[in-house]
Amino acid sequence: MTDEQSSPSLPQTSQLSQNQCPDFLERPSKLPRIDGRDFPDGGEEEEEEREFVERNMQSTNPGIQRYLVAIEYIGSRFSGAQKQSTCRTVVGVLEDAGVHALSNVCHVDVERISKRKPGEVLPPHDPSVVKRAVNHFLQKNEGDIMVIDVRCVPSDFHSRYKAQERTYFYRLLSGKEPLSTFEKDRAWHVPEDLDLLAMQKACQVLVGRHDFSSFRAAGCQAKSPIRTLEELTITEVASSPYFPSILEREQSNYAKTETDSPCVPGMHNQHKIENPGDLTIHGFGVRQRHRCFVVTARACSFLYHQVRLLVGVLKSVGTGDLTVSDVKRILEAKTISAASPMAPACGLYLGHVKYDLPSDV
Repeated sequence: MTDEQSSPSLPQTSQLSQNQCPDFLERPSKLPRIDGRDFPDGGEEEEEEREFVERNMQSTNPGIQRYLVAIEYIGSRFSGAQKQSTCRTVVGVLEDAGVHALSNVCHVDVERISKRKPGEVLPPHDPSVVKRAVNHFLQKNEGDIMVIDVRCVPSDFHSRYKAQERTYFYRLLSGKEPLSTFEKDRAWHVPEDLDLLAMQKACQVLVGRHDFSSFRAAGCQAKSPIRTLEELTITEVASSPYFPSILEREQSNYAKTETDSPCVPGMHNQHKIENPGDLTIHGFGVRQRHRCFVVTARACSFLYHQVRLLVGVLKSVGTGDLTVSDVKRILEAKTISAASPMAPACGLYLGHVKYDLPSDV
């Protein structure tokens, strides 16, 4: 990372650790590789691993400032979160293929060196300067990743192990029409109608502390399949991008002018609409909207592909291929072979990572 006065230069020496475990970070050789969605959830061995990493990650150079950095990105243009030699990845630019982030988090150690007096260590940059400098660099490239927040943290603060809670969102668009160009790789398109109430009942079965072996993909290196799902909900929301229909525009104007009822454009108040729903337009050049559903999953930690496997089962409940009783059976089976096919990565968003941040550095 580099900067000038107008575009401040960040350190020649920096160390970055993402919430999704970047591979370019030099890890102690005795630590196993842990997937980005597999985080410790208790247990003596996992606690020892956490402490070992924190000790080795702590900077001993008093001139180095550690920053906590939140980033957003569209995952469809990346080949994953881990650094690869032949593909563009999130780590490779800053840093699971196709997954998006509204707010992913990493920490970076920065030592500010004087350009005029090589070797002289200067006071750390203000977080706002770091944010502006990194975004200046990123926007010169593809522009599909951006730093949204920066915070100074103590030298022993670890972005992964200090996280208290993670929230994921998953978007499904239901309807027979093909997805809009604006929605490509942003949601899972389900042509069938979805039963919202049935899916909400299925969510209630899965919330809480369970053995989630049926929702644990092959390759998961977590020592235990036990996880506590604090929240699993599904909500119907307005599809996006969202633009008001003729009826909604008329209703808005009606509310402002306090007329008795909305009117058709070009007509006066004497031509009242008996049923506003009659104004739904399906004429030439007007795209039919999909129903949009958002699954929210919140927990301290998740197993590998756990959220996508959960969504796969909920979708099957919504289409009628599974019942709520089937969901109980799948959970109790404790084997991945019992679950429905996994939902695609394109609809998954890392929404928020919660920390108990110190007030002072």
